[in-house]
Amino acid sequence: MANATMEEFEALLNESLEMDTPDEGSVVKGKVIAIEAGQAIIDVGYKMEGRVELKEFAEPGEAPSVAVGDEVEVYLRAAENARGEAVISREMARREEAWDRLEKAYADDARVEGAIFGRVKGGFTVDLGGAVAFLPGSQVDVRPVRDAGPLMGLKQPFQILKMDRRRGNIVVSRRAILEESRAEQRAEVIGKLQEGDSVDGVVKNITEYGAFVDLGGVDGLLHVTDMAWRRVNHPSEILSIGETVKVQVIKINKDTHRISLGMKQLQEDPWDLVGVKYPLGSVHKGRVTNITDYGAFVELEPGVEGLVHVSEMSWTKKNVHPGKIVSTSQEVDVMVLEIDGAKRRVSLGLKQTQRNPWEVFAETHPEGTEVEGEVKNITEFGLFIGLEGDIDGMVHLSDLSWDERGEDAIQNYRKGDVVQAVVSEVDIEKERISLSIKALGGDKFADAVGGVKRGSIVTVEVTAIEDGGIEVEYEGMKSFIRRSDLSRDRAEQRPERFNTGDKVDVRVTNIDSKTRRLGLSIKAREIAEEKEAVEQYGSSDSGASLGDILGAALKGDN
Repeated sequence: MANATMEEFEALLNESLEMDTPDEGSVVKGKVIAIEAGQAIIDVGYKMEGRVELKEFAEPGEAPSVAVGDEVEVYLRAAENARGEAVISREMARREEAWDRLEKAYADDARVEGAIFGRVKGGFTVDLGGAVAFLPGSQVDVRPVRDAGPLMGLKQPFQILKMDRRRGNIVVSRRAILEESRAEQRAEVIGKLQEGDSVDGVVKNITEYGAFVDLGGVDGLLHVTDMAWRRVNHPSEILSIGETVKVQVIKINKDTHRISLGMKQLQEDPWDLVGVKYPLGSVHKGRVTNITDYGAFVELEPGVEGLVHVSEMSWTKKNVHPGKIVSTSQEVDVMVLEIDGAKRRVSLGLKQTQRNPWEVFAETHPEGTEVEGEVKNITEFGLFIGLEGDIDGMVHLSDLSWDERGEDAIQNYRKGDVVQAVVSEVDIEKERISLSIKALGGDKFADAVGGVKRGSIVTVEVTAIEDGGIEVEYEGMKSFIRRSDLSRDRAEQRPERFNTGDKVDVRVTNIDSKTRRLGLSIKAREIAEEKEAVEQYGSSDSGASLGDILGAALKGDN
């Protein structure tokens, strides 16, 4: 009996030794038999028990969920430790299980569920039901996330971008999921929209060139030029973030899913009435909105702007920047010069609302009027004199002096000198005023020789004796009689026979208005007298001698 018992015991022992004991490093099933001191005691069979920290049964951000009697899978790290217990881990079992599941999901390009539970350099850590993955900062959301606090611990879907089991690396993306659902949402919203539709939207973002408006899951761009008919310098003048606005769908690009929006299209176009309200030649008040190198933009009413070209700004300021004539926001009177409805352009004139200063000058200063002004500029061909009305008149070299050459006379003037002159001509079309300084006090030469003609006999006074002849004066005008003209008798052609102050009768041989000189001759007078005497007292065939004739003529004179 005893032998039999020993045999039975041996058989049982062999049987138990032959039973498959689990391999270390594998996942085994176990049963929770007790919970004590923050640990779960688990029977993994084969007469083996082990302990697992309760926190290993907790999901991120949740309390541990385990109770006595629960069947759980654990990872057998070692069959026995120093205390004779199995070394087991719930976390490692979950990780192995998770990796199997995640590899399958990665192969199928399927989404996986997880929760963000920690922050690391460059991103976050995500628990994918036992396996820890890295979520780069750029993959958290479609737009940069400033505060990821509200996302922590939330169960949500992720897309696996990369995984390497050997290294234990998994990289996931939340952004890919959002973009996909956003694309679906966009396609759904865009499918319902038609060009020309009026819709309500919320202003999400404002930039220099426009605003992004959320139309319920899809954004549209409202360009600054489509916000109002008037000029808008910055979208923030009209809109603020979070504001609800009514917009019209202008264009939908089916390929890029881009939507262009407009606000002004829902308002009346002021250009429809421009032709009626602003007839050509009419004058209106406007406000300067913008100044450029080529002119100034003037707003006639919200949405209707015209350009005053630099050439139409001032009668007198020709090469001046428009900013020197007008300033932004200034109210000005302008005249409508041209309207181009197709190009939505109005050409305006500023100078046309004031009188042409050359016209005004011509009315108030007829030819011959004396004027006074400052020498503004001196050029090689004359002086420019500043006149009233902010205009200039020009004195040509030839109009500076009667007696001096223009080149010499101009040396007497300096910039800033105040001078008198006479208006000689006003050309309104060419915007030119001709002045004369020499004409002040009239033309002495013309006055002096007014009644004198060629052949006239005049009395002159000798003012100087020279070798080549004598200088004489007639009515204040100087002339020179050459030696050969002093007498018809060669012996009498001596200047020294005259004295300064002598009065002499001479014949006028030439009147030169250009050089302002009289040609005078005593010889010509004597020849003319002789001819006259011959005609009066005898003829060449009468036999009378020249002496007789002259004697008779002299007697007759006496």
